[in-house]
Amino acid sequence: MRAVTAKYACTAGIRATGHSRNRAIGLLLTLCALTALFATATPAVAVDTPTRAAYLADRLRENPVHVSDQLPREVPRSSAPAFARIAKKTGVPTYVLVLPLQTGADGRQLLGAVHDRLGRDGLYVLFEGPDIAEARAFGVDAPADAAVTVTQYELPYDAGPLVAFERFADVIAQGGEKAAARAESARDRYSDDEPGEMYIGPSDRRNQSFITGILLAGVPLSILLSAAYARRGRPRKPVLRRLVWGGAVLSAAAVALTATVVFDETRSSAAEPPTPADLSARVERVAAGLKQDPVYADPESPRVLDARQLDRLHERIRDFRRSDRGGPVYVSLVPQTPESESAGDAGLFAAAVHAKVGGPGVYVVADPADGTIGVYNHGLRLDGNRLTVDVPDSVTLGDSKADEAGDHLLGERLDALMTFLDNTPRTDRPWSEPAPPAAPNPTRETALPALFSTDFWPGLFVGAFAALLLSSLVAGATWLVRRLRRRRSPVPEPSGSLPLTAPTEPSVSYLRRTAFAELTALAEEFSDPDDRDRAWDHLDAALLLVDGDPGRVRQSGTGAETLVAVIVLARAGRAALAGDPADLCCGVNPLHGPATRRHHVRVSAEGNSRRLLPVCGLCGDTAVVEPGGIPGRLLKLPDPSLGNTRLPYYDVTDGPLTAIPQGIARLIDKVRETAGVH
Repeated sequence: MRAVTAKYACTAGIRATGHSRNRAIGLLLTLCALTALFATATPAVAVDTPTRAAYLADRLRENPVHVSDQLPREVPRSSAPAFARIAKKTGVPTYVLVLPLQTGADGRQLLGAVHDRLGRDGLYVLFEGPDIAEARAFGVDAPADAAVTVTQYELPYDAGPLVAFERFADVIAQGGEKAAARAESARDRYSDDEPGEMYIGPSDRRNQSFITGILLAGVPLSILLSAAYARRGRPRKPVLRRLVWGGAVLSAAAVALTATVVFDETRSSAAEPPTPADLSARVERVAAGLKQDPVYADPESPRVLDARQLDRLHERIRDFRRSDRGGPVYVSLVPQTPESESAGDAGLFAAAVHAKVGGPGVYVVADPADGTIGVYNHGLRLDGNRLTVDVPDSVTLGDSKADEAGDHLLGERLDALMTFLDNTPRTDRPWSEPAPPAAPNPTRETALPALFSTDFWPGLFVGAFAALLLSSLVAGATWLVRRLRRRRSPVPEPSGSLPLTAPTEPSVSYLRRTAFAELTALAEEFSDPDDRDRAWDHLDAALLLVDGDPGRVRQSGTGAETLVAVIVLARAGRAALAGDPADLCCGVNPLHGPATRRHHVRVSAEGNSRRLLPVCGLCGDTAVVEPGGIPGRLLKLPDPSLGNTRLPYYDVTDGPLTAIPQGIARLIDKVRETAGVH
């Protein structure tokens, strides 16, 4: 009206002057135009609606740290005091905004606008989610750009907002020169290689559990199997057995303790657990707004509806409410992100808002960030299936043209949605959306599984299998090495293992190696003059069999029965030197070593022929439990007169070897008688 009045006043002035000169007319018209321009501009300034920057400035006026209620799963509002504590380290007035990520938004421009409206100098910091997006200094000396650079390069992406802000504040406190140098150093150091992650994920925890299971089963079992292999054929000592089991138990405890210390992570994210108030804040804010106005535009997000579109939407909502079996329509222009209380589920958000608003209606959730629209009927008499299935994709998702537009054409698409609601068939009964599943628990969402769970159990199985395989490989390699060493430099076998390892039909090469090893070992141990009283007869008789030359046992002219006699005498001599003399040798197989008693044993698989023979412990047990097994355990040697035929050792020759069943002393006498020595 003021513009119209000014316009008519100018026209009247022109008429009152009559026909003035053209220059005067032009000047007067210019003045009238300027008057009209200012007159029409005045109402726009007067009705300036709150903008995003104005809203944020008001929040900072209340508190210099504003944490949005839209990120409770990642940056809960309850973390604001921690931000305020860190902000004091900068040494300058610091204002912090923590907002959802706004695609395409200019953070630097937003901070400038917020500063203009707040009217306070200081350091302004903008977080978009957990990351520092922008920082600007107004009227204070603070190296904002350098500090942002340091946090971007020195910290991994999962450091979290509080750690990032702590690093940012430390750099600010260093001053401009040091901050610039540190930023340059960080840029050079991490330009190619990013710093390592601070947190692990569930898959990493499963790998840790798997490794722990392998070690917890593999290490103790390897100790037990290795000890069992090492003790094979040797006398069992309870003390050693307890030591082995104790070592296995201690190794298992050490593995478990070390794993809990090394794999001590408990969370997969830097996000602090939100409080119940954090999770309900946004829903309560939106519900309170919808009770005042059926269209709620998130003040923290860029505006996507202009005044004309907003008026049009209000008008359509009023018309629908007054229509036949219509009702309220509530439109929430709020972003839906995975970090929100509903974890980005628009249906869950709509249900929560409906519960707070308390009345029936169609709840529309329009995301100003990605442009999606969700429609949810809670209690109106509308065909729910049509609303669920038949709303066009051009309305709910938009098209390529909407994707390219900054406002996603939400004004036009919401208008189309209202037309769709007008045409939706009515029903006799109210329709309500089914209850959506609850959002993931934010505390459990970031908690890692226990170390001794998930893949820990398969790890135990793999560890046991690996221990068996490794022990088998070690045993095989040890056996092969021993065989090679025995061939090159034979050494006597432990007496305890002889009943298990001594062959019943030994080859001549085996007897030569064993006889040489036993005879040379006896000669080497025969160093003390006092030994003559204990083992001289054994060594003397063995040397008589080889004409005084131990090397003859390796020559082809020495028979198998002579080699066995040398072995028995040398072993008996070494036992006497060790203080464990034994006059009896196993009569079933003299290669078994000392005998413990005499026993009537079966010596033929046919019939029931028996002989009284000295027996070792293993042969004595066999004679009692399985008498028919003794013939198979008899030492059999090749008979020179029968070619390759083998007979029991006492039937092959009438030489000294036949005296073994009567004892070592009788064997020594038999050797001397055969050699003509008295």
